[in-house]
Amino acid sequence: MQTLYKNFSLFDGNLPEMQTNAWFVVDSETSKIIKIGFGEGPDAEKIVDLSGKFVMPGLINSHVHLMMDAIGNKLEYLSEAEVTFNALNNLQDALKAGVTYVRDCGCAFNVDIKLHKLQTEGRLGGTEIVPSGRPMCITGGHADFTEGVYGDTTWGNLVDSPDEMRHAVRSEFKLGAKNIKVMATGGVMSSTDKIEDVEFSEAELQVAVAEAHTKRMTVAAHAEGTAGIHRAIMAGVDSIEHGCLISDEDIDLLKEKGIYITPTIIASYSIPTYGVGKIPDYMIEKTKGFLDEFYERMHAVTKAKAAIAFGTDAGTPFNSFSDIPKELELLVQAGASNAEVLLSATKNSSHLLRIDDNYGSLQVGKVADFLVLDNDPFVDITAVQQKDKSVYKKGVKVY
Repeated sequence: MQTLYKNFSLFDGNLPEMQTNAWFVVDSETSKIIKIGFGEGPDAEKIVDLSGKFVMPGLINSHVHLMMDAIGNKLEYLSEAEVTFNALNNLQDALKAGVTYVRDCGCAFNVDIKLHKLQTEGRLGGTEIVPSGRPMCITGGHADFTEGVYGDTTWGNLVDSPDEMRHAVRSEFKLGAKNIKVMATGGVMSSTDKIEDVEFSEAELQVAVAEAHTKRMTVAAHAEGTAGIHRAIMAGVDSIEHGCLISDEDIDLLKEKGIYITPTIIASYSIPTYGVGKIPDYMIEKTKGFLDEFYERMHAVTKAKAAIAFGTDAGTPFNSFSDIPKELELLVQAGASNAEVLLSATKNSSHLLRIDDNYGSLQVGKVADFLVLDNDPFVDITAVQQKDKSVYKKGVKVY
């Protein structure tokens, strides 16, 4: 069946503007847009009048952690069943918030890979996943969390040499990872390190990138401290995640090398805003220690027009999947325009995730993942935070 959607303003995820009096036709068999235009629109078996509302592509979040419960904040001794339970709940919350695709950036037990496999087999619908599997981490580093009811494994692959990195990347590739996550610096949630700590050698990072790139995988680097950010950029990663203390010189290198930065401002915003007295003090103190400089650095990133991908680190403390659209507002507060942040969550993130052949924009031949909003996000970016917005996944209204 073919369905005509008409009478709406369209942000297509490609042009940085809202186009009025738009329509498109979705084919139910392929879930794709087969015609698009402006004006009255053609005849179709089913017609949906959107009454002058605002349509945009579904949000693409390039940095989440499906395994985590943002409110419970249990980080260790998670069983595989608990990780899967959290992941399924988080996917549902993400979809309702308007997120139609995510990249998981590190999941215990490779649950994200297993759920992705169910999706490719047509057995699991909803928000789709680009999986990374278990992240790469040094012993004692940012992903060295004990997992399993009996503490029989760790969140990350513990690698302490180029050869161990090579083996771990190849193992994740064999299992079905589409991205490799490397913990290039310390982080807020790990008690054993500081964000300024550099946690991989140049040789280890170079091996990760070389192995991933020969196997059609991307590399995302958790990188918060200045030295570790620089090392990850020089190794040739595809994205810098967080980038809290990035230097002006490395902002220029991002642009020169075509590397994305995923600020995840909401992750740093949520911890001191909601976490005092509820999570370990070291997380609060670490975040407060760099927060002002982080905001200043993100203003520098947006001013320089570096390529920004949209990600939130959802799952981290008090950073719920239902709150994902808040990141758009925080990016605007950091100096980006409404158009720039909307493109970060559509065109840019789909390109980073290598799904842009089918997702990230509303064009002929692309999958019909879209949101229907009451208000124009080019006028007010908080329009995307609308709780009762309509969400369409593969041409089907799911909320």
